[in-house]
Amino acid sequence: MATSKPSEVNAAQPSPARRHVGDLIRNFRSRAGLTRQDVGDRLLISESLAGAYERGERIPTTSFLKDADGVLDARGALKSCIPLMEDEKYPRTFVGWVRLEKIASSVSAYENMTFPGLLQTEEYIQALYEERVPQLSEAEIQKNVEARLERQAVLSRDPLPIVAFVIEESVLQRPIGGKSVLRNQMLHVLKCTQAMNHLMVQVMPTPRTAHAGLHGPFQLASTPDGRNWAYDEGQTGGTLISKPQQVNQLIDRFGMLRAQALTPWESAELIERMADQL
Repeated sequence: MATSKPSEVNAAQPSPARRHVGDLIRNFRSRAGLTRQDVGDRLLISESLAGAYERGERIPTTSFLKDADGVLDARGALKSCIPLMEDEKYPRTFVGWVRLEKIASSVSAYENMTFPGLLQTEEYIQALYEERVPQLSEAEIQKNVEARLERQAVLSRDPLPIVAFVIEESVLQRPIGGKSVLRNQMLHVLKCTQAMNHLMVQVMPTPRTAHAGLHGPFQLASTPDGRNWAYDEGQTGGTLISKPQQVNQLIDRFGMLRAQALTPWESAELIERMADQL
């Protein structure tokens, strides 16, 4: 499956917010006496991508805005645009959850249709958005792929969060993007679990006659201030849940799911065995 290169994807009509941030980047670059190639060399991006950011054709990543703020001596002006660009990357109902992920001391989720977004490969994400109904444009697909990949920085940030996922065995059987994409996705999960001691993945076996997750997927997060949050996603959007009674019910449910699923070691063996069969 072909994946478009970032430099080849342009949004037809940049939003006012993207044009505003692009103008800021260009003005600070000019004031610093740098060319786009200079910016690209210093921030390890292509000249064409630097230009796309300035024209508002591409949404600047969080890391770019942080690094460019220093390189261009913007004195916090570009960093202050990070929330504005987050609003561009994610649906209104999801952006609050993304911000919680960035500071959470723990993140967990039960998934019954796909691999967790924080563990998805670029190929797998691309295939998911290519199958979206109604169909998305190439620019919209690329924007969503980049946004999801950027979210995965949660797994390696400092301080590291505790991360736990329970996924249905059927997720390992659904060849989204084809068998090769699925196999690479499973190998990626294994690699992540082997390299990250703070990450645990458990599989819920299909033969379980019943378990605590039959009402659907959900996500949980705990923040350093001791608050707990949940996110419930449906076909038409998601809901960020903060009411303690509702969140605590989901925390209890997730604890039961982990008890009913295979252990992390049994799960890794199953994932490896199923990947070898593809």
